[in-house]
Amino acid sequence: MSLIDVRKRSLTVETVFHEGGPPPAKPLRIAAACAVIRNPYAGRYEPDLLPFMAELRSLGTSLAEELVATLGKGKVEAYSKAAIVGVSGELEHGAVWHEAGGWAMRQVLGDPKAIVPAAKVVAATGYRLMVPLHYIHAAYVRSHFNTFEVGIQDAPRPDEILFALVMADGGRIHSRLGGLAKEQVSVHDGQR
Repeated sequence: MSLIDVRKRSLTVETVFHEGGPPPAKPLRIAAACAVIRNPYAGRYEPDLLPFMAELRSLGTSLAEELVATLGKGKVEAYSKAAIVGVSGELEHGAVWHEAGGWAMRQVLGDPKAIVPAAKVVAATGYRLMVPLHYIHAAYVRSHFNTFEVGIQDAPRPDEILFALVMADGGRIHSRLGGLAKEQVSVHDGQR
């Protein structure tokens, strides 16, 4: 029997045309793909979460593929992942997404080097979570430090988990605070 029982999915796309200054050459697009699933461990302690984490890889792949199809193959420059666990679960039930969601995005995007930032929380239904993003090939590219809000009005219910992946096709509009630029990435260690 599958540990993954999806109640609903959502796809949110935000297009930023300007930030008060001149319009950029191209708008910034940020997208979040979410899935709300039944928490198979709600209300009880489960010592072995590894089978759940392994099975979640297919959900992660599906969400990552949806985001790449939305933003365009080869256009994704920033990413992140998140989990909101309903109050009958525990934070570790969301932490399974670190490997499952991160692995899936790396696979779909062609193995970028930078760690996938994350946010997770145990919260009530309707909670909104700010998720950090950064550049997919080097975490220190300051222009791509950003956040995006994820959440669904009726989720997660107490016995559910909302898993999300977030991708963007660029950095912040009018980024001008210095630091490592994406064109300067040379070490290819996922940091610089």
